Amino acid sequence: MACRKVKAKRELIRVVRTYNGDVEVDTSGKKAGRGAYLCRAPECWEVGLKGGRLEYALRVSLTQDNREQLARYGKDLL
Repeated sequence: MACRKVKAKRELIRVVRTYNGDVEVDTSGKKAGRGAYLCRAPECWEVGLKGGRLEYALRVSLTQDNREQLARYGKDLL
């Protein structure tokens, strides 16, 4: 979503907006809700969070807590 590269679904990480409005990382790739995919590069997570692309794709406004949690997850991918 952030780098716009075409990759196999298994190489990407799914972020999902659940029905109750929470945003979380979907490690199984099967949670119900609106999803968006990011690659494993920390740079893509930064672009997705800073540019508002993730919020647009999930059609939700991220809370500060959600934003920090996703940023930590993106940094831990190294």
